[in-house]
Amino acid sequence: MRQEYAALRETTGIEYFDFEEDFVEKNIRCIPMIVRFKMDEAGIKLKLSEWSLFSEDERIALAMMPCDHEGEVGVYRSYLKKLIERHAGKGATPLAVNKYPEWNDLNKVPVAIQEKAAEFNWQLTLTQWRRLTMLQRFALLKLCRPGHENKNFPKAMKEFNLLNEK
Repeated sequence: MRQEYAALRETTGIEYFDFEEDFVEKNIRCIPMIVRFKMDEAGIKLKLSEWSLFSEDERIALAMMPCDHEGEVGVYRSYLKKLIERHAGKGATPLAVNKYPEWNDLNKVPVAIQEKAAEFNWQLTLTQWRRLTMLQRFALLKLCRPGHENKNFPKAMKEFNLLNEK
């Protein structure tokens, strides 16, 4: 398992966060944030059981493939669907695509993040929010969702340099 994540982390061009290493240390498999981000863009729900069936090369391809523009999103969606069908023997589960995701709104810090930060007596300013990459904003939103492994939220805040800066 550690080798799998080392391959993802060491591949040039894949944004991978330090807080994601925790899953490796505890031998827990997870779908990296970069792939989760692209799944949301492509409107496909990828289950952990399906992800675990993919080869290392297929996982790296999912992390590396561009998914920024309509054409790229279509290619990504098609590739992911084919992988799921080939390995899981069933069709992909569709996921509603949010045309206006909170992570893309640079005019306000999402309430869920404000509330999660407040649990630690922290505040995330609009200036800090705007300085984050899209993937960092996406990750923070995912990490503060109910039912998620929320212990990584403080680690992400620290990794993104949000605790020392005002």
